[in-house]
Amino acid sequence: MATIIEQEPLYPQLPVGQDVVFTVSNSTIVATETKVKFIAEVHITNTFPTYSSSTLVGTFKTTPNNAGVGMFNFRNIIENYVSADNMARLNSSYKGVTTTSDTPHPLHLIDKYSGNINAMRYMAIQFKIEYLGADANFPDVVNIDTGQSAQLSDNYFLFNGYLKYSDKINLSNSDFGYDLGNFNLSAPTNKFLTNTPKTQYANLEDYGTLAFLAPNDNLSFIRLTYKDSSGTTIGTEDINRTQANGAYNGFNGYIGMSLIYFGCYPANLQNWSSTFQALVTAGTIQGGSIEVRAFNVTAISKTYTININCPDLKGFESIRLTWLNQWGVWDYYTFTKKSTRSISTKGTTYTQLEGTWNESTYRLNGYKGGKKSFRVNATEKIKMNTNFVSEDNNTIFEELINSPEVYILEGYQSDAPFAALNQYVTPVRLTTSSFTKKTVANDKLIQYTFEVEKSKTLRTQSI
Repeated sequence: MATIIEQEPLYPQLPVGQDVVFTVSNSTIVATETKVKFIAEVHITNTFPTYSSSTLVGTFKTTPNNAGVGMFNFRNIIENYVSADNMARLNSSYKGVTTTSDTPHPLHLIDKYSGNINAMRYMAIQFKIEYLGADANFPDVVNIDTGQSAQLSDNYFLFNGYLKYSDKINLSNSDFGYDLGNFNLSAPTNKFLTNTPKTQYANLEDYGTLAFLAPNDNLSFIRLTYKDSSGTTIGTEDINRTQANGAYNGFNGYIGMSLIYFGCYPANLQNWSSTFQALVTAGTIQGGSIEVRAFNVTAISKTYTININCPDLKGFESIRLTWLNQWGVWDYYTFTKKSTRSISTKGTTYTQLEGTWNESTYRLNGYKGGKKSFRVNATEKIKMNTNFVSEDNNTIFEELINSPEVYILEGYQSDAPFAALNQYVTPVRLTTSSFTKKTVANDKLIQYTFEVEKSKTLRTQSI
């Protein structure tokens, strides 16, 4: 009897932060042979798996349990093969300059589309069985039973997301999983890869992206609708999903284009859109909005609205954070209210001799002597406040405080040719360690305060 896959993930798209359980059986071998082990050869790759040695990432074995089956949970393995995308993929662009290995660009600054680099991979598994005497020529040795064909799993899309305990798990027979169908753009109610409210707020200089799953060629274009402060439409643009715009089309099986980012915030549009730049110059988009929606022929996603903040007359400094959300892509929030910056220093000291001791005569120099700083290292902390927000923002702020990657994102700037663009994305560590969800019923007006610490220490001169 052949080895059988009794249990496997219910859906082909797998957030790696969940249990990925396979159960296999071979009742005949387990009942009649000794030293039996089930073998799983895991293949992870950027293209459809071919089960070659080049895509094999590990071979794992387990003995049958009391029910005579072998159980594998691959969560701890597959988590190591996806990670956050911080840089744009080759063939995207920034201010019209194509992304290449010599001209890399931060992902958040892209003009239009960019594929993923690290966020998604293919996985497939071969299941085999071994036992004592499987090879008749070596009856006293444990070998793989080559007389049975390997049992092949389905092909799975791994991506850098996780599941919360509140996410609804579906069950079919013994298979279970989380249905991501609502994220596969095909209907007007489908979503981009974010839990943010459908209405967001951003300054005119703010960068940002929305990401979506694209396992097929269903998406044809994303439509941007520009509205003024009265809600009147003042312009539209359709950005086709094409290679020229940074997103291959018609490349099924290419994992780099199975999860795509789209730059849709005001600064991204200022990079390239003459239509949007004209609205900025005319002053008609300030206080207005950008509506973002995916289309095939008809709409295949919800409409996301980015309201553009009017200039703050009180002069508060705006601070924009970006962080890795539940689905392994980026969410954003601009803090527009009071913020404070504090700098703490830690130096290395030494005691210096007074005067000069290595010359022909002793000279009394007043600047010498006493305890001196050999080097001073400075760390900056920033405490910032939100505006009054709705309860809909509780989810994203919860993800912010749980996120392993948080950055400060600077706004639109004039760049010199061949600039390194290192000034845009600053790594920070969220030092706020607790988050209490507020509600209108309990708290009336909802406002939150967060504190971050810049991860890089400013090193000054050494003596």
